[in-house]
Amino acid sequence: MKSAPSLTLSFFFLFAITTINLTLSFAAPSEKVVDSQQSPVSSTAKYFILPFFSGPEGGGVALGLAGNSTCPVTVLQTPDESDHGQAVTFSQQGTCSGAIFTQKSLNIAFVDKPSCASSSKWVVVSDDFPEKWVGIGGARDHPGKKILTGTFNIQRFDVGYKLVFCASSNTCFSIGRHNDAKGRRLVLSNRPFQVSFNKE
Repeated sequence: MKSAPSLTLSFFFLFAITTINLTLSFAAPSEKVVDSQQSPVSSTAKYFILPFFSGPEGGGVALGLAGNSTCPVTVLQTPDESDHGQAVTFSQQGTCSGAIFTQKSLNIAFVDKPSCASSSKWVVVSDDFPEKWVGIGGARDHPGKKILTGTFNIQRFDVGYKLVFCASSNTCFSIGRHNDAKGRRLVLSNRPFQVSFNKE
C-alpha cells in the first residue's frame, strides 16, 4: 500500500503532465498568412488591409488627421467601402523565404510616407484619447504623447485574421476600431477588427 506522500506526489505529476499536454494541444500553431486569393503573404509584396466582410462598415486602412495633429500620422479605417486605403508592407525576422507567419512579431509600414512624418512604421500611442491608438513614426511625430514598447503580429480570427499588439510585458491586445470625429481610429480593443490582405 502506497503512503499518503507517495500518492500525493503521484497525483501532482499526473496533474502537471495533463496540464502541459492540454496547454500544448490548445496552443494554435504558427502558420503562413494568406491573402484574399489564398496566396502566401510575402514581405516582398504590398497589401491593402481591408475588412474581411465588405459592406457599409467601411473600407481599407489608411493614414489620416486626428486630434490637433497637422500631419497625417493616425491609422484610420476609410469610411468608403470602395476605398482600399493605402498599401502596407510586412517584415518579419527569421523568415528567409519572405513568407509572413501568424503569431510571429512583425513590422508594419505604409508604402508611402508623409513628408511631415519621420517614418511610416506602425506604433501604438497613448495620450488622453479614450483608448490607446495606432499611429506611425516616433516621439517626434507625437509630441507630449507616449509611444508604447511592443510588437505587432497577425493571428487567425474566425474565418479571417486580426492584428494584435503585444506590449513588452507580453500582454497582448487585439486591434479594433473606435469611432472618432475624423474617422475610425485603429485602437487596442477587446473587439477585434477582422481583416483580409489584398495584394496591390
